Amino acid sequence: MKIILKDNVEKLGKAGEIVDVKPGYARNFLVPQGLGLIATKANQAVYEVEKKRIEARIAKDKSSAEEMAAKLEAASLTMPVSAGEEDRLFGSVTSQDIADALHAQGLEVDKRKILLEEPIKALGLYDVNIKLHSEVTGKVKVWVVKKEA
Repeated sequence: MKIILKDNVEKLGKAGEIVDVKPGYARNFLVPQGLGLIATKANQAVYEVEKKRIEARIAKDKSSAEEMAAKLEAASLTMPVSAGEEDRLFGSVTSQDIADALHAQGLEVDKRKILLEEPIKALGLYDVNIKLHSEVTGKVKVWVVKKEA
């Protein structure tokens, strides 16, 4: 079944593309969620009109993500934590901790967009990637330091 995507769908395609999917996936997920239209002549005509509005929205989202990436590049987080011998932490610094620290600086970032392969468990300086848009990834410097006793 051919579907016109109204929005980017991970592992399927970008907005505006006509993709071939199984009928059940289209009927039960893509169309009800508003992610796609069944590719008919009438829907293609409707979508061409709507496409300009979607392209403007995507460009606006990307530019705001680039602005946020620039703010994140300028930001530096200091995370005071309890540490034992050999600078090993008594816990870890997680994406939630980083999101909370960014929130304290006035930067709103969803913890699910913070790309940590595993929680930070040692003192030091870390560059943490944050996926802001499908084409934009920001970086923030995180200093993990020993908490004063």
